[in-house]
Amino acid sequence: MHAEQYFGSYARFDTKSKKDAASLLSADNLVGDAFDIVFLSEEGSSTAWLKNRFGNLAGFFDAEFSRKLRILSARGWILKAFLSFVAFTDSPEPGHYWGEAAVICYDPSLNKPFSHFESALSQRLANGVRPDIALGEQGVEHIVRTDGTWQPKSTLPFPEKTAGTVILKSRRKLSESLIEQGRKGNKGCYLVSWVFLLALVAVVLFTFKTCGVF
Repeated sequence: MHAEQYFGSYARFDTKSKKDAASLLSADNLVGDAFDIVFLSEEGSSTAWLKNRFGNLAGFFDAEFSRKLRILSARGWILKAFLSFVAFTDSPEPGHYWGEAAVICYDPSLNKPFSHFESALSQRLANGVRPDIALGEQGVEHIVRTDGTWQPKSTLPFPEKTAGTVILKSRRKLSESLIEQGRKGNKGCYLVSWVFLLALVAVVLFTFKTCGVF
């Protein structure tokens, strides 16, 4: 049964420090980006970390979820994570960055349909949509039968707002999308992205000058 060859869930990740988390807010880690999951030994235990496409560690999962992922990795499954959002909580001092990732794991025999499924999942996350990836037998069968073009209709909400916590990024901005297109080799979009950023800087400088800042 295909359902026994798949696992999917949203999972919280944390960061070591505010300094280490700085890259999470940059264009190196966009909402919807795919991350590899690697295991690092720390204090006698193996912790699952998110590793972005540039080879940098972005955050780590808790002990229980890391243990779950280690078991699936030991089966030889493919493990992938996609950034859903990044948040900041100001207590306890000095505060910390954290977020959630959509984690999907599957048997290598399902690689072809799920590679197509991942592309659409990434785009939906980039648009601020959180598809329900806890697929049952029927959902996995739909993906296999449609070669990955099927997507779940049900979605999950973002966590409820709480005092002292703010979600900093939950979808891609226009400028980030243009930069990403440039990275993929679309020179036109890359040029437009730089024009957009320069225009934005010019507007900010003009505003400051008008207000007499300098």
